[in-house]
Amino acid sequence: MLPFVLHGYRISVCTSTGATPYSLVYGMEAILPLEVEIPSLRVLVESKLEEAEWAQAHYEQFNLIEEKRLATLCHKQLYQQ
Repeated sequence: MLPFVLHGYRISVCTSTGATPYSLVYGMEAILPLEVEIPSLRVLVESKLEEAEWAQAHYEQFNLIEEKRLATLCHKQLYQQ
């Protein structure tokens, strides 16, 4: 039961940061187990990318992580005031 609770916590938006803990760590939203069984558009698009395109997409997401973290830090400071 604990893994399900932790997964729910990690994909829930926190009011203090305005983001999910998962997105702060990995720089993107988590893919739900249901999306693997019943593919969503995001899963279908990623599965059809070639390796170079996939690597480029993840590199671009990696570059956005610092921007998201700074925005979250600002949101957190405003929340604490």
